[in-house]
Amino acid sequence: MERGETRPPDKRRRRRRIILSVVAVLLIIILVAVVLGLTVGQNTRTLKTTFTERYDCEKLWGVFERAYVGLDPCEVPMEAYDPLMAAVPFKPECNRKIFWSKTKDVVHDFTEKRDCFYTVEETLLGSALNGLTWCGKEGSSETFTTGCPGWTDCANNTVRSFWNRVSAAFADGACGDVTVMLNGSIATPFHPASVFASIEVKRFNFPRVKRLNVVLVTQENFVTNCTNASLKDLQKELDQGMTYDCKEVSEAQIQDCSSNPEMPCGACW
Repeated sequence: MERGETRPPDKRRRRRRIILSVVAVLLIIILVAVVLGLTVGQNTRTLKTTFTERYDCEKLWGVFERAYVGLDPCEVPMEAYDPLMAAVPFKPECNRKIFWSKTKDVVHDFTEKRDCFYTVEETLLGSALNGLTWCGKEGSSETFTTGCPGWTDCANNTVRSFWNRVSAAFADGACGDVTVMLNGSIATPFHPASVFASIEVKRFNFPRVKRLNVVLVTQENFVTNCTNASLKDLQKELDQGMTYDCKEVSEAQIQDCSSNPEMPCGACW
């Protein structure tokens, strides 16, 4: 347009609509950014609240966060949690620790009802973080509870490395007789990629650990028994001098025993 000319009314209305549309888009972007910021902050506060309520220690939160905050969530080695393990050491306890692989529901149903054994998830530190998800991001000082890699997405993800490290510490504190529940309904109950095979059993050193009791949990149509080849591999992993025993026990028998407080735990298998 040349100087002195006036814009036709329809063009002025079109320009006004464009301006209003741009403003509306900017407001939406700002609103989304604020909501996301509040969500991240709320998620961080939720995880922190859960952690501190379960563990009742504000100082440990800082030790915990230093393991992963500001890091790529796929580049957190299990050693990053060493300071946390040092702050919350596992005391050695004989004959009461039970391990598991592919039998999570069975073993926890048993330990919830009977106090003769306990799992890593029932320790103070394990119970504080059981069922939670968290991670950091490069260049950020925040803790995130969404958008974190899953268990199998990368080997050194934040949550997997924590459980690998806490499982190692739990196994280091085992002594005397140690029990493990393995799944008799799968072809390879002692799988080399499992936490039990790759981390925990390697920490059972004789004479601190004198005996390993394998409870092979079976169902009606079980496919595995105590002669399974993978269980022979398990025996090869044990230190010389350590006693090994395996029993095939039905899940129904374990459930009946867990519901009967009058029955000694040793009679459950």
